[in-house]
Amino acid sequence: MSTRSQPFAFIRDLATRWDLIAIIVVIGLMAFLADASRGLLEPLAQLDATPLSLDPLNLPFYAARTTFRMFAAMALSLLFTLTYATWAAKSPRAEKLLVPILDILQSVPILGFISITVVFFMSLVPGRVLGVELAAIFAIFTSQAWNMAFSFYQSLRTLPAELEEVAESFRLSPWMRFWQLEVPFAMPALIWNMMMSMSGGWFFVVASESISVGHTSVALPGMGSYIALAIEQRNLGAIAWAIITMLIVILVYDQLIFRPLVAWSDRFRVEQDPGAQAPQSWALAMMRRSRLVGMLQALFYVAVRWTTRRIPLPELAAAPLHSKRKLDLVWFAVLVIVVVLALWHIVYVLFAHTTGREALNVVGLAVITMLRVVVLIALASLVWVPIGIWVGLRPRATQIVQPIAQFLAAFPANLLFPMAVYGIVSWRLNPDVWLSPLMILGTQWYILFNVIAGAAAMPSELRYAAQNFGVRGWLWWRRVALPSVLPFYVTGAITASA
Repeated sequence: MSTRSQPFAFIRDLATRWDLIAIIVVIGLMAFLADASRGLLEPLAQLDATPLSLDPLNLPFYAARTTFRMFAAMALSLLFTLTYATWAAKSPRAEKLLVPILDILQSVPILGFISITVVFFMSLVPGRVLGVELAAIFAIFTSQAWNMAFSFYQSLRTLPAELEEVAESFRLSPWMRFWQLEVPFAMPALIWNMMMSMSGGWFFVVASESISVGHTSVALPGMGSYIALAIEQRNLGAIAWAIITMLIVILVYDQLIFRPLVAWSDRFRVEQDPGAQAPQSWALAMMRRSRLVGMLQALFYVAVRWTTRRIPLPELAAAPLHSKRKLDLVWFAVLVIVVVLALWHIVYVLFAHTTGREALNVVGLAVITMLRVVVLIALASLVWVPIGIWVGLRPRATQIVQPIAQFLAAFPANLLFPMAVYGIVSWRLNPDVWLSPLMILGTQWYILFNVIAGAAAMPSELRYAAQNFGVRGWLWWRRVALPSVLPFYVTGAITASA
């Protein structure tokens, strides 16, 4: 080989054509983040100086701002999930309090969080757009975090005993066990709930970006505020452009992020069917064939090994029985004191500002709402549980259904409200009955996504055993399919009922 070709040979050894594609994608993502974060430190008056416009040419910028907020909220949701859910799963004492709190938090409407927290976030950066951006990100966080935390908690609680014994045999520290066993085991279901959380963020994006504080309204540039303005002006063309933009954005991050994650997480399935077709992703293939990405991956593994040495977190010796009983008594006493004080404050506020008749009226309305939710969850389960099981057992169908379900789950329900009201008025229907299905438009997808994840995780040995014993029809559904997806379904149903 001539000396002239040696530099080119070195370059070929260092990088491939896949590296060129990876560099283009990474630079594009960096440019996207830079464009989306532009103007965060500008004064709030700048929002009034540049009002929202329904010009479709502004949609790429608005879509970038909204997607940036949603991924920032996703990062916060992951941090919350890995800490809160782990604490609840690891501590029997904390579990009794943290799980009910999580269930109550996910039942609070997103507008309730905005009305409480927006003043706090705006006071952190007074007079700047960043304060309102933080409030919007936190509002989106409240639409993403709860179902992810429930999924991770459920996975940690259902960790197979044989895997725990293997971890003990290898003498893994708690830190190593968490990252090398528990997180990989929970990864497939967690990724499906991350996809659902992103769709949930789109569903509530109108409320997140159009914020009202007292008599002041702030509309952040984004898809949500664009849709709100289009609805206000009854501009059907702008609504159509917004829907098309949402579809394109969902397809892009599905191909670049979630499809690679689904294909990558397939390696962590406890049961692997040799004859099953593994999920495929061109983006994941690009990253695996890229030498530059491989070098970055090696550096990441070095960092992980460094943290393993630096954070050994040795197992603590088991506390004596009498010490454990004392801690249980102290924990129980603290809970009783907190509950009594909270109950006293609630009763005091209720009797100071409401009458007994108003309280009974609120209780009656709450019971009616609960009955509506139970009936709608039951109907959605009858529809989506069989479909989710059928899709989850077929990887090729999953790849087709995944982006479609993401788009349907992300579709803002308020775009359908005018048509629903028009139909009710035109056909003289009872609003108390026919407005109820609107409650389930955005939440039914939690059931579908969790059931698909449960069916995909069904052990292949269980299916082969059912085939060998001739278990078919209703018996197969009752003895094989439904018990396998039940933990995942419960997680989805709890989130959907909120």
